[in-house]
Amino acid sequence: AVDVMESGGGSVQAGGSLRLSCVASGSTGPNFCLGWWRQPPGGQREWVAASTFGGGDTHYADPVKGRFIISQKNTKKMVYLHMDNVQPEDTAMYYCAADRECTVIGGHWLIAGSAAWGQGTQVTVSS
Repeated sequence: AVDVMESGGGSVQAGGSLRLSCVASGSTGPNFCLGWWRQPPGGQREWVAASTFGGGDTHYADPVKGRFIISQKNTKKMVYLHMDNVQPEDTAMYYCAADRECTVIGGHWLIAGSAAWGQGTQVTVSS
């Protein structure tokens, strides 16, 4: 089994920065995928960014390209989400997820039903 835990959420003003952390534990596999999804108030969950361990590939959803960066800390099965120039529309509950691999097709992470999810961390951006 795989467990995932996030940290680092909080409140920030528009234009500011925030860093989220996620660590995975358990049997993740050699080229597993660790990344971020978010769910805004009253909205649907959408993916944000993903990173492949073993290969180092990164993937981003269009709304965050150029503003968010996902980076790895290989020794600890950890990823960071560096969020710059955040905007009110970035307000959401951010979830970390671990999957056997990053299946990104047509700009979307097709996450497996067996993926492991964290409890989420809230990010609130005020204007």
